[in-house]
Amino acid sequence: MDSAWKFREAYESARKLKVAQDVFCSRVESISRARRRSWLWPSSWSIERDIAALGEFPYDLQWEALVDVLRGRVKAVDLDAIVRLSNEFKFPVASIHHAGETYLVPELLKKTWGGAPSMALFASNARKKREAYRNSEFAPKILAENGFSIIMKSDHPVLNSRYLMYEAQQAHYYGLDANLALLSVTSTPAKTAGVGHRVGSLGVGYDAGETTYTTAFCNRSPLHLNRCRDLGLHPLSLGATPVQVYIDGIAQIAKPEVLFKSDKLQNAPETPNWDAEAKAAVEYQGLPPLRGRKMRLGELSKTGVKFVGVKSVWMQDDDGGLRVLFDKDENHDANTRTDAVNSSSVLVLHGSLIPCTSANLELCADDKVQEVVDLQGGSLAPGLTTFGSHLGLVEILLEASTSDGIVRDPLVGSSTGHVPGAAGGDEAVMRAVDGLQFEGRNTLLAYRSGVTRAIAAPISKGFLIGLSTAFDTGASNALERGAIVKEEAALHVTLNQLSDVSVSTQIAALRGLLYQSTSDVWKRVQRGEIPLVVNVDSADIMSTVLRLKSDYDAWSGNSIRLTFTGAAEAHLLADEISHAGVSVVITSPRPYPGSWQERRILPGPPLSRDSILTALLTKNINVAIGVRDDFDARNARFSLAWAALESNGTISKTQALQIATTNLDRALGVGRVQDIVAYRGGTMFDFESKVAGVVSMERGTIEIF
Repeated sequence: MDSAWKFREAYESARKLKVAQDVFCSRVESISRARRRSWLWPSSWSIERDIAALGEFPYDLQWEALVDVLRGRVKAVDLDAIVRLSNEFKFPVASIHHAGETYLVPELLKKTWGGAPSMALFASNARKKREAYRNSEFAPKILAENGFSIIMKSDHPVLNSRYLMYEAQQAHYYGLDANLALLSVTSTPAKTAGVGHRVGSLGVGYDAGETTYTTAFCNRSPLHLNRCRDLGLHPLSLGATPVQVYIDGIAQIAKPEVLFKSDKLQNAPETPNWDAEAKAAVEYQGLPPLRGRKMRLGELSKTGVKFVGVKSVWMQDDDGGLRVLFDKDENHDANTRTDAVNSSSVLVLHGSLIPCTSANLELCADDKVQEVVDLQGGSLAPGLTTFGSHLGLVEILLEASTSDGIVRDPLVGSSTGHVPGAAGGDEAVMRAVDGLQFEGRNTLLAYRSGVTRAIAAPISKGFLIGLSTAFDTGASNALERGAIVKEEAALHVTLNQLSDVSVSTQIAALRGLLYQSTSDVWKRVQRGEIPLVVNVDSADIMSTVLRLKSDYDAWSGNSIRLTFTGAAEAHLLADEISHAGVSVVITSPRPYPGSWQERRILPGPPLSRDSILTALLTKNINVAIGVRDDFDARNARFSLAWAALESNGTISKTQALQIATTNLDRALGVGRVQDIVAYRGGTMFDFESKVAGVVSMERGTIEIF
């Protein structure tokens, strides 16, 4: 109510100023008309004197911008009471930005004075503040079906605007019409901003600016380049990357790096049907149930689950390696381990996956299983692991009451306060496992998207972060069997130039703890029992840490298990990192130089041949990817597919899968994956599938969505 009153008070002040200005201008016009109509002009009659007698033009800097809004000269953006205000003061609303809950009240928004505004939305970026908690990935679809114009936005640097098309791709994946998805980043925002007569479309008379999405594809493999031909790549295909941008008809990229991709990507993807999910989002006011139908494996006399219509299967061996049981869509390279069975499309789960062949028909009979799941040409794969965000420790990032809170840091205690003596004082190391929250919406959305495990470190703004934990994203609470995968996975610290203390002070602290600390946690690091994970982006700081590791290993006779996370400039030290046996977790696989210590990024195609992932993988480094934001954990499989697609064939599907499973687990000190994710309609690597169910061997459950 207070906000609405302030809005009304401001607009009323602007309205009074507008009326005063209109009266003044009307009087000036009357004087001018009288002068033009008069046949007798007295020599004493001065139009300038008469206008001057009216006084100063009414003006108030405080309200002038709102006056322009009332005159329709400025595009007004806001939410909530804006509909009533627009009708009360008679001004149009061009667009509503962020627009998190607009899909819940389309009929109200249609009453906006001057016509319904366009909606500027994120695809999946949500839940970081209270007013965004009810955001839905189906909002673009729902609003478009209600007749609203849709704009997909980046809010740069919230999202990297270089990949604005990715927002349109996700909106299309979750049900927005393909044509509307393309318009959402081209002509619709241009028209809304009032420049649609110049930009946003290709046509005679428009500014000569365009983006070209082209690629080359080979019938079998990028190794046979002589058999490739150039084709247009559909912008809504996953991993679509512009190879040229024209402004005023001038090419902006001198030497674009062209990728070789499948001919399948020349068309818009055939995305899943999300009608039921979109309906539930509205029915439950933005908070639909996220749990599926859960069954315990081995209940009663029926002990298995039967999957039919399966086109590909990836599994993890007891030794942690990944292999392809079969994949009907691919000719595998020499590095891919495949099983002898390569033709079955029916599998049954009885403790392990068993292909249904003539040798085991009895196990595959319908009366021997609890559930038959038709994947309609889908896939089975290990569950993915996510790391880098605060998933499991915070529900709404900007609402402190929903968070575990920020750990106090002994090195920069002046800003966070020193660690209380009751908690162990400055020698204490906090454990993320003690602050875990289960069944948060970001956590369950990640689970429903095939991310079955998360590794979370304590929330920290200082040097000493604490001990990370690995947990099951599908668990209901910490006491459930299998909920805590590993209580203490790795010890984490941060080294950067944004700290309250110098980099040299941070390095001195790390050196002192490695050489001198007698605490149990640091002794485990010193003996190489748990990884030391250093969150760092600068290549200069990384080189100092590598030198410190070398000195300590030589002095102690032990070898520190070192992992860099973040690592935006790690490609500059690829040889040195490889030689030291250090793992790297890239938390921004599509990077942006947001700070000085990230300025030397490797941008990836079309600006560079290699991405940071391919640059590190070619040096035989154990590389994994993570995320920085909680909402983005659900998109892990898209990041893996993108990594493979922009590798020019150097990363196979199996290797891409390892980047968010075995490689990540090895880097952060966690054991092998025990989950199986069933994808209906395609594989985890495309926009054509969605998760149909998750099998948790550790918890002994299968959950069907």
